[in-house]
Amino acid sequence: QVQLVESGGGLVQAGGSLRLSCAASGSIFSINAVDWYRQAPGKQRDLVASITSSGSTNYADSVKGRFTISRDPAKNTVYLHMNSLKREDTATYYCVASRGGMHYWGKGTLVTVSS
Repeated sequence: QVQLVESGGGLVQAGGSLRLSCAASGSIFSINAVDWYRQAPGKQRDLVASITSSGSTNYADSVKGRFTISRDPAKNTVYLHMNSLKREDTATYYCVASRGGMHYWGKGTLVTVSS
């Protein structure tokens, strides 16, 4: 089992920045990748960014150039640095760890971007 706890969400003005954290615990060895997803009210859950165990990253087109995913293996934490935030970035953000064919989800952290 892998436990994930997201933090760092909150209310921010458009154009501002936030850094989300995803702290992992439990059976964290052999985690293949960690993803950040988001879900806005009434919308489907979408993949935002991914980072693999080798450090390769991938981003949704809507966040490229504004968001950066990174990791700190010493802290078992993955970050999502969000800059130039837009109202449409408002959503609950979830981190997901993939390990051995299983996917482990955190409970999410809410990001609200005001105009």
